[in-house]
Amino acid sequence: MANDPATFERAKALFIEGVTHFEAGDAAAAERCFEASLALVPARASTLVNLGAARVRLGKHQQALQALEQSIALDASQPDAWEHRGVASAGLGRVADSIASFERALALDAQSLSAQFHLGCMLNEGRQHTRALTVFERLLAAEATRGEAWFRHGQTLQALDRHDEALGSYERALALDAAQPQAWINRGGILREAGRHAEAAASYRQALAQGGDPEMVAFCLASVERSAALPAAAPRAHVQGLFDDYAGQFDQHLLQVLHYRGHEVLGRALRAAAQGRRFAHALDLGCGTGLCGVQLQPLAARIDGVDLAANMLAQARQRGVYERLEQGDVAAHLASTDRCYDLVAAADVFTYVGALDDVFAGVARVLQADGLFGFAVEAADDAPDGFVLRPSLRYAHARGYLEALAQRHGFGVRSLQRQPIREDQRTTIDAWYGVLSR
Repeated sequence: MANDPATFERAKALFIEGVTHFEAGDAAAAERCFEASLALVPARASTLVNLGAARVRLGKHQQALQALEQSIALDASQPDAWEHRGVASAGLGRVADSIASFERALALDAQSLSAQFHLGCMLNEGRQHTRALTVFERLLAAEATRGEAWFRHGQTLQALDRHDEALGSYERALALDAAQPQAWINRGGILREAGRHAEAAASYRQALAQGGDPEMVAFCLASVERSAALPAAAPRAHVQGLFDDYAGQFDQHLLQVLHYRGHEVLGRALRAAAQGRRFAHALDLGCGTGLCGVQLQPLAARIDGVDLAANMLAQARQRGVYERLEQGDVAAHLASTDRCYDLVAAADVFTYVGALDDVFAGVARVLQADGLFGFAVEAADDAPDGFVLRPSLRYAHARGYLEALAQRHGFGVRSLQRQPIREDQRTTIDAWYGVLSR
């Protein structure tokens, strides 16, 4: 039947119709046409490539990959097939496979700007930032007027800690295309970290005007402009993404670069308050990789942990100190768990929570009589609202606010001491270490 001229012409017409739909932005109609064409003339490489492209656009990455694999099996010399395969693999989270596909596409067509762009993005996804920089610089040498490429170039430089150069790339990106909210956000972040707060605030306002995530942009803006509305907590997606990305390097960076010691100081404070007592069941709020859990282990027979970031929980699980680990928001967990504890600890999680009423209420709910609640928060000296959001995107709390919270939620203050918790650009950051009792 496929050899019949009329059948072939009908398949060809459906193919052309599919291409027309695809170019008009109707990927669903294109997919139907390509499928119908293949039903008449199967195993046609060009039709399979286009079917794969339509499915990629529809987000059907696994089905796209199937069509593209068939096309490549018929003809492996098609750069478009390899490029679409790279996009489909990226959509399925297969970073190494995606990189290999884009490299194959470029081996077949070294001048493909879209393959270069995608390759650079995926190299960054795979943390191969030096290679990604080479790819983007080659791309920009051929096409210097592409705003998104300058944005990706800036992201790559920022990942390599070349912040001044990254700022220049973001400026180039925005001069070419100001409708890039993430470029405004990233630019604002570099200015914020450089102490150029007024310029950072202006950049965040531009991000809002260009459709940037209102919650995240408002959070960043409040960190550099006291007149901005003060969010009650960091956006959940920000915290989760930050620590999922950070998990593999977390302990090394925290302990060796930032010289973090909060878990150890809090552990000593809890041991002093316990006076030799061994607790039946402890809860580690914002447990991270389990640094605090190790400190709690000599104090408690059983330890549970809760954290937003799945990758951090995976690290914590490897320590073998927790009976149960759950992913979730600490306030929501405290409000819903059916477990009770005689020891609750929060070593560094409240740096991402400004308003602590819900957390203190939750701890009061789960903490048994005569139980202990230990926490650490960065110390604020000037906090009219009881807490401030610093340009580091971390909250700091005033002593009076903590004491008022303790009284309001029925806690007695065993100790509240000010000691260092970490360093920030070689400046020591102090914290309040509190131990409260029911």
